[in-house]
Amino acid sequence: MLKFNRKINGTHGAITTLTLPWSQRTKSRLRVCLDNGEEAGLFLERGVILRDGDSLLAENNTVVRIRAAAETVSTVRCKTPLQLARVCYHLGNRHVDLEISEHQIRYPHDHVLDDMIRAMGFSVVVEQVPIEPEAGAYGTTHGHHHE
Repeated sequence: MLKFNRKINGTHGAITTLTLPWSQRTKSRLRVCLDNGEEAGLFLERGVILRDGDSLLAENNTVVRIRAAAETVSTVRCKTPLQLARVCYHLGNRHVDLEISEHQIRYPHDHVLDDMIRAMGFSVVVEQVPIEPEAGAYGTTHGHHHE
């Protein structure tokens, strides 16, 4: 079994990909199945967050590229910065993982939260897409671009 113990820059030499949902991309110890079917284990430093496009290095120098899995998320589109701030404030008070971009917020789907946001006058779209939430005040910054 491959043992991946380090996050590295670049994807040069990646033999395959590893597709994981957000909940698993925040784990430092995890048994996984690579996209090519091979079993592997993650043995990463505590606090490492895996983002779409990151690469991992195994003990035997094998490289694998991380892919963010599509998962059920709720998306709220906002027309103004004030609307965006209001939605983020109310979801943040519930300690929800949020992907925030200039005109929209995404969070792991939860029908109770969807109802709360709708009651505030916003539309919620449930869709299957990858999610890249903020790392939080004490997490690792992710430095990627939202569209």
